[in-house]
Amino acid sequence: MSLTEAERNRAAFARLHDATNTGSLRIIETTIDEVVDPDVVFHAPVPMETTGAQALKQVWAVLLRGFPDLRVEVEDMLEDGDKLVCRNTVTGTHEGEFRGLPATGKTVSYNEIFIFRFAGGRIAEIWGVVDVFTQLRQLGALPA
Repeated sequence: MSLTEAERNRAAFARLHDATNTGSLRIIETTIDEVVDPDVVFHAPVPMETTGAQALKQVWAVLLRGFPDLRVEVEDMLEDGDKLVCRNTVTGTHEGEFRGLPATGKTVSYNEIFIFRFAGGRIAEIWGVVDVFTQLRQLGALPA
């Protein structure tokens, strides 16, 4: 029995999501190679020196360096055609350098919304809106 396009898209998203919660950059990078188009277009407010799947790998390297116990909990997920939208709560402990801030040992909990567009069962485009204000405020980088 073959999977529908929507089922393939959900399965690719689930694999990536599960990988991100392992805390293993190696597993995340391997999964990105398997479910993300190498030339994925990544729209997110993060400074990067690279593009495509390499940019997504770089984002996860930075996140895990700063928050080795990072967890992403999907609160809502909606699908429409070739797109999947998820609203997440992200939690973690600031145990390493992040955005120029040395480790504080503080925990963070913030929200994000991502839209994934799929093509051929792989993630081809990503839009992200991350509550960086709350994240930085909780780390003490901005006044409360």
